[in-house]
Amino acid sequence: MLRRNFVKTVSAVAVTAALGLSSFNALAAETIKVGILHSLSGTMAISETALKETVLMAISEINSKGGVLGKQLEPVVVDPASNWPL
Repeated sequence: MLRRNFVKTVSAVAVTAALGLSSFNALAAETIKVGILHSLSGTMAISETALKETVLMAISEINSKGGVLGKQLEPVVVDPASNWPL
């Protein structure tokens, strides 16, 4: 019983430390990355290309007004190629 409680405590401390470090790194970053996951090829490209352009336009507008919390947004565009598992 004592060993089980010890393992639970060590696990909780490790998770808390990992979350704390990841949030600290996010605060230290100079830009805020924004994921854009729209299919730019394949069957869904005809409707999702416009969505990507709209998000890029919104990010550009936000950045021109000073960004978010004083940091610029950085778009990260990924093309899953209309493949659902991606």
